[in-house]
Amino acid sequence: MSAWETPYDGTRISCRPASGLHSWRQRCMAVVVDAATAAAAAVAAMTSAPTVSTGSVPWPTGVTRPEDLGRIVFWDAAELSVAIRRRVVSCVEVMDAYLHHIEKLNPKVNAIVSLRPREELIAEAKEKDTLLTQGICQGWMHGFPHAVKDLADVAGLPTSYGFVRPNWGYPNPTSDALFVSRIRDAGAIFIGKTNAPELGLGSQTYNNVFGTTYNAYDQTKTSGGSSGGAAVAVALRMLPVADGSDFMGSLRNPPGWNNVFGHRPSYGRVPRGGGELGIDQGGVIGPIARTALDLALLLRTMSGYDPASPLSITDNPETLTDLTDQQMRGRKIAWLGDLGGYLPMESDVLAVTTQALQHFERLGMTVTPLNGLPQTAEWNGNDDLWPTWLTYRHWLAGMSVKSIYDLGMPATVKPEAVYEYEGLIGDVDGGPISAVQVYQNAQKRGALYEAFRGLFETYDYIVLPTAQVMPFNATSHWPSHVAGVQMSSYHRWMEVTTIGTLINAPTLAMPAGFNDAGLPIGLQVIGRNHGDASLMQLAYAWEKQTEFLSGNTPQLLNA
Repeated sequence: MSAWETPYDGTRISCRPASGLHSWRQRCMAVVVDAATAAAAAVAAMTSAPTVSTGSVPWPTGVTRPEDLGRIVFWDAAELSVAIRRRVVSCVEVMDAYLHHIEKLNPKVNAIVSLRPREELIAEAKEKDTLLTQGICQGWMHGFPHAVKDLADVAGLPTSYGFVRPNWGYPNPTSDALFVSRIRDAGAIFIGKTNAPELGLGSQTYNNVFGTTYNAYDQTKTSGGSSGGAAVAVALRMLPVADGSDFMGSLRNPPGWNNVFGHRPSYGRVPRGGGELGIDQGGVIGPIARTALDLALLLRTMSGYDPASPLSITDNPETLTDLTDQQMRGRKIAWLGDLGGYLPMESDVLAVTTQALQHFERLGMTVTPLNGLPQTAEWNGNDDLWPTWLTYRHWLAGMSVKSIYDLGMPATVKPEAVYEYEGLIGDVDGGPISAVQVYQNAQKRGALYEAFRGLFETYDYIVLPTAQVMPFNATSHWPSHVAGVQMSSYHRWMEVTTIGTLINAPTLAMPAGFNDAGLPIGLQVIGRNHGDASLMQLAYAWEKQTEFLSGNTPQLLNA
């Protein structure tokens, strides 16, 4: 449970869980196989969620009731939290404003799916208001509308993975994923899901269940993936904040292409219960938000040790929102760019992201360009990157797809899934993968980690673009060529995101600016091992230095 005691402008509201409203619990996320066999196969076990307080959160002041309640959706999540807990607006008014906004914009972008009926959601919002009248606030997200990425379970809602069709007859989950239970305990109301690509594969959000999600800034372009629905929903103010997940840039590319913040946390920062708990460290769960404070608040809510996740981090999550008075001056940036020309990269990507580096300098930081990955006796610089990634990706992603093949359903999966499976057990990319290759791959990843440890002796952050291309046409599944170079696979154009994953480093995505066509791109910032709090501080300083978010809203919001 989350226990809160929150001061605002001299007014204090007790935010504590109501006795009996929620049990203390651990919920496990279903894996892809469960979606294909029984979408409700998640197992719930009893445990304690972390206890947190507001700590040194820089809550906004002066939040007042708008004359037009439709403007509620334009509040930052922290402002919305203040307004609800001070009862500037009611939870019903908040839900009504968001549902009207979703009804207006979602048909144009297809970001939110499996939306629950309005009457159910308004009824839940009334229950949240009743709690407030009793002096009970469940947490900083009390009364928030929230939609979970459609790769994780929410009790009572379908989990499709962009794969399971409604007419297949699988029951809805009966329990929440572990991180979802923490969001519920913080007071959120689950309104539906955010769209994701089939099985979460590919940085283009399209599937045969719900269709394609379109970019917040140009509805002819892709939203990115696999957290495309989440990023677009946040950018267009259809959600205050959103959760996402990341294996190969899914919390970095969609935020970069939709001009919001995202964060791939250190492995174990946000625990996952159930399933395989020791080997599969490629995928993590993290936040997407419009402001650094909102990003840090959601990350803190989802973070904290849980015994169901033996590798989860024991650090106090409150440090993640200690954002004020943090000094950036003197910190050092290593700019990797296109790895000295190794990565094919569109000229607009390099132009916009290189121009954005000046903001680090204005913050008193130094920027040093590097011409590629470091080289050691065990790590051969740029040349080792893609072969190391292919083995790791085929091994883990291929195992997820293999479960569907084992059920005799290969004809139903998309080419990206076939590719990962064939790389695991077939002859694609040098497969099948042996146990010896898996072990040697782990050694290579360890060598890359050690090489970056050497970099971090000199630099505080390592910076690259969030993608190698600008948002492409939504009718294309992936770019076949980048800067005149043919891509060898559906994901080769996202090679720039593999580094943070391979070393399990916390990696922040933050807005970098726009090209002449008005399309956004972002920067990904790799931090030291377990250095998530430092990245939250950087995001907070970056937001204050730049106006990429506040000064560049999507045109759909002005219609």
